[in-house]
Amino acid sequence: MTNANRQSTGIPKLDEALGGGLIPGTLTVVMGATGIGKTQLGVSYAQAGEQQEGQTGVIFDLTTRGDSQNQAEYAERMFNWKLRQRKLIDRIDPAVVWDEAEIRSDYLHVFHRGGRRVTIGDMPPEQWQEFKADLMRRLDQTIAFFYGNFVHGVRRAVIDGVEPTEKDSDSFQFHLFDYIYHQILRKEHDWLARDLFRVHFRSQQEKVEQHAYDNQDIGGLLLYTSHEVMLDDLLSRPIQSGDVLSNANTIIMLGKTRDGNKIGRALYVAKHRGSACSDEILPYQIAEQGLQILPS
Repeated sequence: MTNANRQSTGIPKLDEALGGGLIPGTLTVVMGATGIGKTQLGVSYAQAGEQQEGQTGVIFDLTTRGDSQNQAEYAERMFNWKLRQRKLIDRIDPAVVWDEAEIRSDYLHVFHRGGRRVTIGDMPPEQWQEFKADLMRRLDQTIAFFYGNFVHGVRRAVIDGVEPTEKDSDSFQFHLFDYIYHQILRKEHDWLARDLFRVHFRSQQEKVEQHAYDNQDIGGLLLYTSHEVMLDDLLSRPIQSGDVLSNANTIIMLGKTRDGNKIGRALYVAKHRGSACSDEILPYQIAEQGLQILPS
């Protein structure tokens, strides 16, 4: 695969470490503790789509505790990019996806209930049932958000705000992520349109074909908060069969390092299937313009 077929992260030295960039049609997981720089990397990747594909990427925020990940502040500070937020409404007309001025947006935050736990086992059965019903009410708008952006040229999706649990299977955020990744990002465009339009698909079929896109051109970036803070602990973390890390094509780990009485930050490309990649641990800093890799 040539560099022309890769998606830039917006960080040239990281692209070099990735053999030219990320591979479209695959899942990349960026993992590290709170405050380590994951969201800034995600915003950089999304913004880099403007130069490569002519459209910035979209950011889907899974945060459930009532606060966002500061994506809008980072985007404006780093790139003077004002995120267009998609608002949840009571009822959506699916045909809105053909109106670029109406549907084209950069950001969607699905859940806004502060204090909601992220572990299924911590929720009483009736609360879990309430969550699932609430999720179904919001899925149509989630599908419209992604599909409506993809038909207008967006080729990057960043999923942010996944909070740590002991097992991925215990997290209802991972239930939602799994649906988004497999049933939206990786679904062929016409089948995703069927999910959106349902009984009205035939009346929209001509426009669906006029706005066809290849789902293998879409890159997916999951920002995954870990319990581990130090990079060494991340590197020794076991990967369980079937979890999101084992299924990812690319894993980038961000963590703190210690050199005597100094604490720094560094990243490591732990996996990059189908491509050459650097074996170096790359120190970096967080500056006004985002994540910057330092000379080794």
